Amino acid sequence: MVAIARKLALAAAGFGFLAATIGAADAAGALAVGVCGAYGYGFDYSKVADARAAALSKCAGGRCKIVGVIRKGCAAMAVDAKNPCGSYGWALNSHLGKAENISMQRCAQFGGRQCMVRAWACDEKG
Repeated sequence: MVAIARKLALAAAGFGFLAATIGAADAAGALAVGVCGAYGYGFDYSKVADARAAALSKCAGGRCKIVGVIRKGCAAMAVDAKNPCGSYGWALNSHLGKAENISMQRCAQFGGRQCMVRAWACDEKG
């Protein structure tokens, strides 16, 4: 009887892991960017459309637009700390650190002198 219970417990655990993996594989996120350092993001949504809608609804600045969709990855946005209405950069990458570095490089490319990461988001696998 104990052996059967143990096998059932292992089967249930395996099913739970499989269900979690399937859900994670469908995770989607999005990053929205607006004027003067405004941003919004949505992550770990089952549908890209829901992630995009969440990102836009959380972007509290004017003229917000979706700049990228993430699946099994990360997004980052950097702004010039001295002039948040000036230069900014954003990036998508499978690794958070790389997304942050690229966003700061892009901010500097467009004239930012003291660029810093203002926002980041990763979906479940990022």
